[in-house]
This record gives sequence, structure tokens and C-alpha cells, in this order.
Amino acid sequence: MTGEVPTWEAVARTHGRFLYNVAYRLTGNDDDAYDLVQEALLRVRKGLETYQPGSLEAWLSRIVTNVFLDEVRRRRRRPVEALPEDPERLLPSSPGADEATDRLPDEVQVALRRLPEDFRTAVVLCDVVGLSYEEIADALSVPVGTVRSRIHRGRRLLRAALQ
Repeated sequence: MTGEVPTWEAVARTHGRFLYNVAYRLTGNDDDAYDLVQEALLRVRKGLETYQPGSLEAWLSRIVTNVFLDEVRRRRRRPVEALPEDPERLLPSSPGADEATDRLPDEVQVALRRLPEDFRTAVVLCDVVGLSYEEIADALSVPVGTVRSRIHRGRRLLRAALQ
């Protein structure tokens, strides 16, 4: 699709799984990942008018990351009321994400989820999605040096959590 502007339907059909994988790694939660993908696809629909052909996956990663960061900021402003101590009684468990995505070991996903958002986002975009430092810097609107630092510190925290 490089060189031409794809249709929204083509993006949703051919990159939906990619969007979900990025969203799941950022949130660590199947339901939140689906919500992120839906919001990201809405933003893709609006953004296709001004999309300049290039790295479509980098552009999509940036959109999902921005949706994730917007949601984190929104939740900080308006905290959600906690569930009762035994939420399984009230809410049925949802199916695992392993049916829809390549699965990281549970301990890695838990450790990723516990990283601060800045570090988690940089590590996921680098090590899971495979974006270059420059693409991550563009997606996060930070200098490349900041990306390198966040990835280094995030990997160090992840390594310590897994030992």
C-alpha cells in the first residue's frame, strides 16, 4: 500500500490484527484493546484525508498510541470507581486474547503492564511492533534520545521484574 492512500475498509481489513496487537500490548487487557482499536479506526477514517503515503504501520501505531495516551490522561482526570472485591461474581470472564494474537508469556505481559506508561509504550513500539527509534519518536512526539532512554530504562525495569 505504499505510494497510494488506502481506503478505510482496506486498512480495517488488512491491518486490524496489527492494530489489535499494538493495543493489547499497551493495555494488557482484551476489552480495552478492542476499545482502543475502535477509537483508532475512527481516527484513521478522519485522518485518511490528510495521510501522506509512507510507512502505514508507523502511522497506525502512532494513532493507537495516541488513543492509548489520551485514555490514560482521561482516566487520571476522572478515576473509575473500583469493582467489588469479587468481580467474577458480577462480571463473566472474557475469552483470552491468545485466540486473536501472538501471545507473550503471562509473566512478561504482567511485567509489561506494570511498567510506567512512557516506558511501556516505547518498549512495546520497539520490541513488539518493531518500529525504528525515529518512528517511535515521531509517534510519541519526543526526541530520539528520549526514546532511547525510555526503551533502555523500560527494558531494565522489565528485566528486573522478570528475575
